[in-house]
Amino acid sequence: MEFVTGTGERRLDYVRRGRGAPLLLIQGMAAHHELWGDELLSALEARFDIVAYDHRGIGRGDRADEPFTVADLADDAAAVIESVGWTDAHVLGASLGGMVTQELVLRHPGVVRSIALGCTWAGGSRGVISETSRRMVDAIATRDVEHGLRTSFEANLSRRYAAQEPGAREIYRRRALSVKVPVPVVLMQWAAAQAHDTTGRLGAIDVPALILHGTADAGIPVENALHLHDLLPAAQLELFEGAGHLFWWEDPERTAALLIAHCTG
Repeated sequence: MEFVTGTGERRLDYVRRGRGAPLLLIQGMAAHHELWGDELLSALEARFDIVAYDHRGIGRGDRADEPFTVADLADDAAAVIESVGWTDAHVLGASLGGMVTQELVLRHPGVVRSIALGCTWAGGSRGVISETSRRMVDAIATRDVEHGLRTSFEANLSRRYAAQEPGAREIYRRRALSVKVPVPVVLMQWAAAQAHDTTGRLGAIDVPALILHGTADAGIPVENALHLHDLLPAAQLELFEGAGHLFWWEDPERTAALLIAHCTG
């Protein structure tokens, strides 16, 4: 575990592993670096120098007491790239992290080699956030840990996966609780995600783009991936049939193969 410096007065926690091309991983709302899972990171570390960091206010990083925007989080991501000694990086962002990735490449295009947008949305009038996501946020807001875990498990992983992997709930519980995620930070993340809208700007992106989404995503429905592809017609769209929000948990091998092919051209 390390801390990023150089983000103003803010310290962000991160892990680093592997060797190769620089790859920045940006997690979603209420999430942290442990939720990438060793299965995915192990499949990537032979090809990439991976940095997976935690958003402001998460884990051992500095507190986040003031509201922030997705653009603010994108500035954090740019500072992480600089602080770890990279000039630029491939970027994979999931959910809220995918929104941050969009803003990162729009605000700081010089530090981004390529983008992969996982289980995310562009916002705007065609953006669709499900009631499942709203129920998950409401459950987290109660501060009842077990209630929040049950609801987020159901929002993040498909019923098929839960049925096929009998230990999935305990693995999810252990990973989710391994890093501190304050409730006020989650609520600020939710507000930032609700305000996100890049629909009128995505046409300016000129780096290679990959869109990844599970067709059984209960939190951010797959319609959002199709909308992103309409806005980024040159992007490669890859759907994970029957997979939930955390598609990389359900198919880490395919996720890694797609990222390697995308980043290596």
